[in-house]
Amino acid sequence: MTSGNEIIPAPRAVEGPTRCEVLLDERTTLWAAPGTQSTERWLRAGLGTALGLPLRTGSEQARGGIRLLVDDTMEPETYRLDVGVRQGVEIRGGDPAGVFWGAQSLRQLLGPEAFRRAPVRPATRHGIPHQVIEDGPRFRWRGLLLDVARHFMPKEGVLRQLDLMAAHKLNVLHFHLTDDQGWRIEIERHPRLTEIGSWRSRTKFGHRASPLWDDRPHGGFYTRDDIREIVAYAADRHITVVPEIDVPGHSQAAIAACPELGNTDVVDTEALSVWDTWGISPNVLAPTEDTLRFYEGVFEEVLELFPSEFVHVGGDECPKDQWRASPTAQARIGELGLDGEDGLQAWFIGHFATWLAARGRRLIGWDEILEGGLAEGAAVSSWRGYTGGIAAARAGHDVVMCPEQQVYLDHRQDGGADEPVPIGYVRALEDVYRFEPVPPGLTPDEARHVLGAQANVWTEAMEDAARVDYQVFPRLAAFAEVAWSRLPAPERRDFAGFERRMELHYERLDALGVAYRPPGGPKPWQKRPGVLGRPIEGPPPDR
Repeated sequence: MTSGNEIIPAPRAVEGPTRCEVLLDERTTLWAAPGTQSTERWLRAGLGTALGLPLRTGSEQARGGIRLLVDDTMEPETYRLDVGVRQGVEIRGGDPAGVFWGAQSLRQLLGPEAFRRAPVRPATRHGIPHQVIEDGPRFRWRGLLLDVARHFMPKEGVLRQLDLMAAHKLNVLHFHLTDDQGWRIEIERHPRLTEIGSWRSRTKFGHRASPLWDDRPHGGFYTRDDIREIVAYAADRHITVVPEIDVPGHSQAAIAACPELGNTDVVDTEALSVWDTWGISPNVLAPTEDTLRFYEGVFEEVLELFPSEFVHVGGDECPKDQWRASPTAQARIGELGLDGEDGLQAWFIGHFATWLAARGRRLIGWDEILEGGLAEGAAVSSWRGYTGGIAAARAGHDVVMCPEQQVYLDHRQDGGADEPVPIGYVRALEDVYRFEPVPPGLTPDEARHVLGAQANVWTEAMEDAARVDYQVFPRLAAFAEVAWSRLPAPERRDFAGFERRMELHYERLDALGVAYRPPGGPKPWQKRPGVLGRPIEGPPPDR
């Protein structure tokens, strides 16, 4: 069986293992103190089912059992996993999340079979060497962005992604629900958003310069009950779901559904359809009071469904050409005394920062929202390198580091010709492992504004779940260790040791059915010969 030294992400401290073992079998009991019920449910449904262990309810004093308890003298999300105390297993967490992360480590100690959905061996005796693991996260925000707007992922796929996140101790799902190519969330007061906005007639296959098309209609959306289920499923795994509703750019699907939202004085918005290609659409929201009221209604329903502290409003890549040509937009600039079209975008974002703050929530947006000033309490997702994150932290704003050049998982993993639909820079497993979320040069006070890091999965070139698996794994395992573990400086990190631990972790991913990129390159069915991408040669800029 496995020791704590084989766990991914790497724990803070491991004492042992010894030659003695704790045996889990049909007699092993499970005792759960108040506050640990989510982990108790997960252990029975996941670990118990995988290994054929009934895990009957026991007592706190039972020898040889599994005990779960919260210890409020410990830091949030930390845990102590003691294998051997009273010949059993004790998971003590600083809060319910800490207990759950300790259970994830216990699962890894039990080997790849613990990651299956049913037993594969007749024996039900599973030994774990005596050891003590003390662990806790470096960052409070350990995120994964999932873009379901470009290619829709059915609800079952989202639930699977949450399970994969939990297995890697990631705790924030950034749910990219709207874009030019699709609107994916039911809004009761505006049914056309999903009736029309959730479907496109065809889809570009490959990069936007590709001549290839998939001529099948593509789309789908999540009902309100689907969203409630996703949020509850995530919460049971101590994952927060942060919704993203894009404004004022990346909004063609909304405008196609509700033409009055667009700049009707410069473009025939009635003729627009949900966009079928990639890139940045010129069709953006009109800066009118009616548009603000419309989106306030959207966000009211979003707040009902998502209890998260943060709500993401996009705010990136908003072309200004229609505003420059629009008498309505120019009148609004003059009326408000704004500094041109950039000021108009800042006003638009600022409105929703204030609106959300009045309801006890915090706005977060892409780093373009810094341009023109940002409301107090708003946070920034730094995607255009480190620069936006540095500026945000120095201005006193919280920041999540997700620089495109480092942790955009749509970027290719190798420079070889067989890499499917090659996008962007080569970001190999080692490159992700050496990513450092805290930029050099920040003072300790400024660095405290770095909430954490996030890997982003943009799905323009990921047409199904297998393509998502290929692009995300194994790099997400390296990212998870960066976000969780207290690693040395990038140049001093033991990548060879990480690769050694990955040998076992690939077996865990196999047991989970993850179609990851093998270390030796893509399998024949993972290639996409002849499908045009957009590779960028050379190393990415380090800024």
